[in-house]
Amino acid sequence: MLTIIAAIAKNNALGKDNKLIWHLPADLKRFKKVTSGHHVIMGRKTYESLGKPLPNRTNIIISRDKNYIANDCVVVHSLTDAIKAAATDNNPFILGGAEIYKQAMEVADILDLTFVHHEFDADAFFPKIDADIWKEESKVDFNADEKNKYTYSFVKYTRS
Repeated sequence: MLTIIAAIAKNNALGKDNKLIWHLPADLKRFKKVTSGHHVIMGRKTYESLGKPLPNRTNIIISRDKNYIANDCVVVHSLTDAIKAAATDNNPFILGGAEIYKQAMEVADILDLTFVHHEFDADAFFPKIDADIWKEESKVDFNADEKNKYTYSFVKYTRS
């Protein structure tokens, strides 16, 4: 199984200026719980926006730069190589960014998404979800509260 995990807005926004646009503690907590103990695959810019490897996970960074080094991470040069590097994990996760998501949509088995029910100004967007390919398996809705400014949903899709 290969899972894409992402938080996206109503207009498919992912981020702006290589940063998250919103702050949803419930999503961050869930992300940590779901991905801990697994391999996480991400592009170089996504990794650099984090500033360090995610703890309790094997961090695999995709970079076209053959000389790129990320301490305590595995560096590869294609999504195919990243998936091979995660072969010992029964469920590695794709963490982005936009170009990596676009490539991974061709090979992923599951989409584990947090939909933020708001539109944002962004410069990075999640690919369109083709209803002929992806089937919604589950959806849990949450209202905004004192910690989470926006309404949101956790939605799981499987490849049909």
